[in-house]
Amino acid sequence: MPEHPHQQPTPPRDWTDGHLDRWLPVLPELDPEIEGAVTRMSRLTRHLGRVREQGVADYGLHKHEFDTLHVLAGRGGLAAPSDLRADLNLAPASVTGRLETLERRGFVLRTPSTEDRRKVDIVLTEAGRAAWHEALDVVGREERRLLGVLSEDERRTLSGLLRKVMLAQESGTAE
Repeated sequence: MPEHPHQQPTPPRDWTDGHLDRWLPVLPELDPEIEGAVTRMSRLTRHLGRVREQGVADYGLHKHEFDTLHVLAGRGGLAAPSDLRADLNLAPASVTGRLETLERRGFVLRTPSTEDRRKVDIVLTEAGRAAWHEALDVVGREERRLLGVLSEDERRTLSGLLRKVMLAQESGTAE
């Protein structure tokens, strides 16, 4: 029988709890809820980035190749090089180099544009789609593993709260 029957059990602690324990005495004005949320989001983002890079490498892709295939797949497997440049925020020469490498590997094809014969369209091949999808699956499994500890309602709440934060970031304003 517990010594204090009305005392709540101590919740499990993560790395960030220790981080807060170290910093609160140094910076007493630090808001532990803001610092905790930002630190956890940052660590989670870094973790998923590492999983993504390893998953991409496991399927013989470089991160920049995966990113290009991902953007192309997100456009339905067909895009103009200028669309890919804009989506990837790259200089024209950078996207050209990526596309040349992906074309040599059989992941994309350059075809005459259906709108303007002087231009080309980039088409995702079946091999490119398969390579992208296999690498994407690694990340998806880890995301499902981590967020699977939350109920569907909790995931919806988390997503909604993060949307609210992102809307403030994207608009450059906050309440």
